[in-house]
Parts: sequence; structure tokens; C-alpha cells
Amino acid sequence: MTDLTLHFLLFILAGTVLVAAPMLIGRLVRPFLPTPEKDAVYECGEPTIGSSYVQFDIRFYVVALLFIIFDVEVVFFFPWAVVFGGATQLADSRLSEAARNNLTDKLLNLEPGTTVAETAIASADALRLAWTGFADIAVFFGVLLVGFAYVWKRGDLDWVRAMVEQAKAAKAQPKTHTLVEKKHETTLAS
Repeated sequence: MTDLTLHFLLFILAGTVLVAAPMLIGRLVRPFLPTPEKDAVYECGEPTIGSSYVQFDIRFYVVALLFIIFDVEVVFFFPWAVVFGGATQLADSRLSEAARNNLTDKLLNLEPGTTVAETAIASADALRLAWTGFADIAVFFGVLLVGFAYVWKRGDLDWVRAMVEQAKAAKAQPKTHTLVEKKHETTLAS
């Protein structure tokens, strides 16, 4: 236990030194010559215009959140694939006893060589485990598809949804004459 504590302390010390040393050296070595040009706000090479409070389009955030949600859910497929692959390999009744023992050790996350013939997962049990895993992932994927269909139907994936709604609203409103059209009508009438 003390060996582990010593490793943690050394890791924390090394991390602190590696972060603090360049900052301290930079503070001691670099010149301090402030000018108005150096103190100006710099944002991606563009000069700042207007207020710093700018409202961004909500579509950016919606798409980012949807990406994160679906991306995190898809990550759950990888551990399932490992277990499902091991279970389907164990379901093969032609496996040798040594191969069955090794696969059982991997599937149950045991030390290699721990499983003996009596404790190895049988072919029928592995087949049942594989079908149970398949049913579980089918339900999970079904819920994922329902969520995706809901988001799609709601229109959150339409990038130009606001433009479509504006066009529909513009068609629904009665057409009003603009100032240019009124001037044109008065010149024609005279």
C-alpha cells in the first residue's frame, strides 16, 4: 500500500513540476512591454466588432447535443460485441477443451488457466447467453431508433428548419405593398 501511495505522490509531484516549471521560466525570461496593440482583444485573428454578447443560433447546440447523445449510446455497442463474440465462439460444440477453458477465462475476466473442464461454460449455456445478449441489444437498438425517429420527426435534424418555417409564415400572411411599389403606382397613375 505504501508503494502505491509513493507512486501517487511522485506522479502528483512530477505533474506539478512539469506544469509549473515552464510557467515560472517563461515569467522570468520574457520581457514585459505592454502596448495598447498587445493589450487589445484578439479573437481568431478577427477584429472585435460590437458587443461581446452575441446570440448564437440554437441549431448549433441542438446538433451538438444530439451528436453527443447518440455517440455515447453507440459506444455501448463495443462491450456488448466483445461479450457476444465470446459467447458465440463458446457456443461452438466443436471447440477443444483447452480452447473452451481459455474462452471462458476471457469471457468471465479470470486469470488465464483458472477454468477447468468442470467449470467451463457449456455450449448450450453459451448459446443461451448469446441469444439473451442479442435480445438485449435489439431492445437497446430499438429504443435508440425510436429516439432517433422522434428527433427526426420533430425536425431537430433539419438544418434549415427555421427558414422553412419563415417561408410558410410568409406565404400565410397577406401581401402588403412596399414603399417602392407605392411610388411606382403613383408614378403610373400620374
